[in-house]
Amino acid sequence: MSEAEVVTRIENGIGRITLNRPKAIHALNRAMCETMTEALLAWRSNSSVSAILIDHAGGRGFCAGGDIRMIAESGAGDASEAKAFFLAEYRLNHLMFDYPKPIIAIVDGIVMGGGVGISEPADIRVATERTTYAMPETGIGLFPDVGGGWFLPRLPGQTGVWLALTGARLKAADTVALGIHTHFVATSDLIDLIESIGYHPHDPKAEADAWASDPGPSSLMQHRELIDRLFAFDTVEEIFQALEADGTDWALKQLETLKTKSPQSLKVSLRQIRTGATLNSFADNMAMEYALGGRVVRTHDFQEGVRAVIVDKDNAPKWSPADLSGVTDETLDALFAPLPDNEKWTPLA
Repeated sequence: MSEAEVVTRIENGIGRITLNRPKAIHALNRAMCETMTEALLAWRSNSSVSAILIDHAGGRGFCAGGDIRMIAESGAGDASEAKAFFLAEYRLNHLMFDYPKPIIAIVDGIVMGGGVGISEPADIRVATERTTYAMPETGIGLFPDVGGGWFLPRLPGQTGVWLALTGARLKAADTVALGIHTHFVATSDLIDLIESIGYHPHDPKAEADAWASDPGPSSLMQHRELIDRLFAFDTVEEIFQALEADGTDWALKQLETLKTKSPQSLKVSLRQIRTGATLNSFADNMAMEYALGGRVVRTHDFQEGVRAVIVDKDNAPKWSPADLSGVTDETLDALFAPLPDNEKWTPLA
């Protein structure tokens, strides 16, 4: 495999994109996003390319997210580098979402944050027994971006709200049951699946269907009634109250988890999801998230979350405000305010 952080090539009528930064679990940086975008644009009108396949080389997972250290360092200043990264990343997400040819994402291993952003827009999303999916942003003072405001509220019931607020980690049986991933294929069969797609590049779904197997029962399904009832509110305070009033072991465990998250991030994420549910286009959602992201990365909680979880690794962030009552509607309104026309996110031409 090349030393490049993203390897692109055409094989058997398939545009192949392989993430190749295994020591960082293929965490995305701006150059990686731009390389993928360049390839997708070149292949869009190339008649010899019938479909796109995204996978990763070695390592523990598909993609653990974005380059959080860089984003935090930039956010500590004027956030210009972070905004440039978000611009490139979100344009890539949107390009994939509207792409005219089928995209297959092989989501083997860890897929979080930015990795979700480059797999959820794919038409065929293949999980394996090694898949671990999460949107853990509320634990670092961020919010589930890269299209989370679009995808999460469109999951069954209130599961998207639960995932966004708690940062819960799911295995393949749950992700397939929720429709996050479309197929389950054993890791040992991935090479054969990819080879089969190369033989039939005009119908990759049929090949995924042929190689797919049963991931087993979803343990999440037993909690669906509680999730849909207790996470149906439009304020985080009401969700806290409902969990406490329910009093079951599962509900109290969710409440305990939520109390470790950034209060600001919890409120931002809930508003993001409720707003995203009302939007008419993926592009509108990405514009909202771009405005929000450029502001949130400069806040105390994001800087503190990255310090506690990624830099010092003491896992003891000191959030400010420390509780939900300190996060006012005025604060949220300022974070969600539209950008001036000359600063707004726009899709690629």
